[in-house]
Amino acid sequence: MFSRAGRIVSPYRLLLPLCFGVFIAADDMTVVVTLLPDMMADLRVGVSELDRASWSITGFLIGFTAAMPLMGRISDRAGYRLAFLAALGVFTLGSALVAMSPQIPGWLFGGPPEFNWLVGMRVFQAIGGGAIIPISIAAVNELVDGRHRAIAYGLIGASAEAGGVFGPLWGGGITTWLSWEWAFWLNIPVTAVAALWIMRNPPGRRNSNVRVDVPAGIVFAAALALLTVGLVRIGEPDALMAISLAVTAVLVVLLVLMNTRSADALFPRPLFHLVSFNFANVTHFLVGAVLIIGMVTVPLMAATVFGMTPIEGGLQLLRMTVAIGAAAVVGGIITQRIGPRVPVLVGLLVTSVGFLLMSRWAVDVAEPTLTAHLLLTGLGLGLLVSPIAESALFKVADDQRGAASALITVSRMVGMTAGLAALTALGTVQFQQLVADVPAFSLDPVVQEQIVESAQNAAMDVFTRFYQYAATLSALALIPAYLMTRRMGFTLAGSVGRRRLG
Repeated sequence: MFSRAGRIVSPYRLLLPLCFGVFIAADDMTVVVTLLPDMMADLRVGVSELDRASWSITGFLIGFTAAMPLMGRISDRAGYRLAFLAALGVFTLGSALVAMSPQIPGWLFGGPPEFNWLVGMRVFQAIGGGAIIPISIAAVNELVDGRHRAIAYGLIGASAEAGGVFGPLWGGGITTWLSWEWAFWLNIPVTAVAALWIMRNPPGRRNSNVRVDVPAGIVFAAALALLTVGLVRIGEPDALMAISLAVTAVLVVLLVLMNTRSADALFPRPLFHLVSFNFANVTHFLVGAVLIIGMVTVPLMAATVFGMTPIEGGLQLLRMTVAIGAAAVVGGIITQRIGPRVPVLVGLLVTSVGFLLMSRWAVDVAEPTLTAHLLLTGLGLGLLVSPIAESALFKVADDQRGAASALITVSRMVGMTAGLAALTALGTVQFQQLVADVPAFSLDPVVQEQIVESAQNAAMDVFTRFYQYAATLSALALIPAYLMTRRMGFTLAGSVGRRRLG
């Protein structure tokens, strides 16, 4: 409990503005899924250039992820409130620049709208958005006592998932009633509310002894960007793919050397001596790849296979993401009571089964099968949020919790970035192979109907293959998840029980 103006304030109340900020940042990660067709039309990107168009999402993920380690350290140094306000400022400015993307090239050099400008502005916007999540996770450790942190992590995770849920639906509504730019213009008043709200919180502890290794942060961002470029080409390997991956490997080695020799390492070395922390990162990487498969493919499948509108596609995804948010809170309660092992292992098993059932879908799949399978998958993914966070921060020193929170989130985001890049590359190649012998168009209505049906079957085949990949990755994640909790066992639950008895 905290005292403010003679009143006792619940720590959960102090989490509300943080949860709101996390929601906003996560919303803009997925809003583009349903905005993309209109953005492509305005910025002159053809349907055949979907691999290029996907960079509006991939670029955001790169900026989102690259900001996290640096902002985690900055949060430890400056206090969570100041760091949160700075992140909101960058996010707000980036939102305005994204909204102005169609006009910026004309203002600067009189040229036509350029999609590359939008991608660049999305990266800038994401730097602020990516900072909000680790700052919020780190703040939990200051605002909430150990006995209630598992639930608090669940609330932060539920907010992130809720934002991801709302994004496609919000984007669908915007494209229906307004223009796509308004999805970003409306971020400005919303972030202003978040800024005023967080100012009612205590400023947080500051540690002037913490140093921020900016050069290492730049190397990390460059490695992440080149890794993504390489993975995007994995469907059709070429020299660019080989060079990108080779340079990535060199940068990773350089980053390790810089981190080893720095007195103020970007990634604190003591963290990597913690077994639970290391395996939590591996688990979160795999979960990130699994999550992005579901988040991207479900609305795309709704549009391409079922012929649904953007709003209808968002509602399809809503079935899964609502379950994620609800299960994240439940997972926090379970983790608090019995420890992280059971919820994380059960969650991964349920997720794997859910995606396996989705991989058996056909073009004629209907309700209630769609809803049941999506809810089951979301339930499994939601159960993972709190136990992974709790395991990652187990035994982490107080002055390193910001960095640790950033790193565990980075692992998930790198998984999402890698998963999306591979998804784009492999999906494009597989679809082209499946429709290679299908004519593009016929004046004969019967033949044209057959062409459409063949394209729908091909698209569904691609989607179900990715659901198989997601089921496999979820099953593989059971190994690091078990190792993550092997030494912890039910220590957390036991310690809670002892505190209650005492």
